[in-house]
Amino acid sequence: MPRLRPDPVARRGRVVGFDHESRLLEGNPLGDPTHRRHPVYLPHGYDDSDRRYPVLWCLAAYTNAGPGQVNWRNHGENLPERLDRLIDSGAMPPVIAVFPDCYTSLGGNQYVNTPAMGPYADYLIEELIPAVDGAFRTIPEASSRAVFGKSSGGFGALHLSLSHPGHWAAVASHAGDAGFDRAYLGDFPQAAGVLARHDGDVEHFVRTFWGDKRPGGAQFHTMMTLCMAASYSPDESCPLGLRLPFDLHTCRLDEAVWARWLAFDPARRVETESQRMAELAGLWIDVGNRDQYFIQYGTREMHQKLVEQGVDHHFEEFDGTHSGIDWRYDHSLPWLAERLKGG
Repeated sequence: MPRLRPDPVARRGRVVGFDHESRLLEGNPLGDPTHRRHPVYLPHGYDDSDRRYPVLWCLAAYTNAGPGQVNWRNHGENLPERLDRLIDSGAMPPVIAVFPDCYTSLGGNQYVNTPAMGPYADYLIEELIPAVDGAFRTIPEASSRAVFGKSSGGFGALHLSLSHPGHWAAVASHAGDAGFDRAYLGDFPQAAGVLARHDGDVEHFVRTFWGDKRPGGAQFHTMMTLCMAASYSPDESCPLGLRLPFDLHTCRLDEAVWARWLAFDPARRVETESQRMAELAGLWIDVGNRDQYFIQYGTREMHQKLVEQGVDHHFEEFDGTHSGIDWRYDHSLPWLAERLKGG
């Protein structure tokens, strides 16, 4: 009987664990690990020559991290398997891919520098990029480096291109957080209700969350709101070093704190900071037309502003939601690699 599931490609790369001890994450306020193992994908043929390769950096979505990107999947492909297929078919050239572990005790990362969690943007740029370039045969220059991700990872890719330009030549954001007033505001009443069951004690909620064997969607979304607050509105005078942008009793929006969140919104930032995106060799933005977080609206706005300012970019709105969108990498990864030196 013929095999029902497709066979993996014959020419496969391998994933190695790259151990790294961070100086920048020492003393981080959440007590998260400073020693981490970051998966690195090495393409087929890496061990047979002294060739150097361009590098793709993959930023994980909220609730995930680098190690989760390379795990076995019961259906479909993990990212290394996808890269094997794309490279083996000739759809893209061989590349090295890095899957950094930036997970935190608030359930994920937005890849920003914040005193409430740690300097994760600097961690990536100042520590991990040089460390990876020193340990593997990369082409160690920005023109041969791209960063991509979906959801929070897509936001992180956009944020790094705006706030820390000059380290990646190309960027891809799949349903990256944008249009904060449409994507985040709806979660605030739910978070206020969940935190009320903990008398407004955010630290008690987080400790309870990690001890809960069956946390539900409301708990996950509340944790996500705390992670966003730690990223966008840190405040050392508040519990866990974060200030929420709403009153816990009335859920009334705190306009001053909310303005701090909006300062990170890519849909707003491109209005005044688009020149940094214009300097990229490639900018890919896409989103599902039925995104359950309503990110399609902010992404459309961002696209319109980029068009108005004459910034060259690739924009697609596909038929889909915020979930199950790894198939989009079949389109963006070859596109990114084509724009890199050595790609």
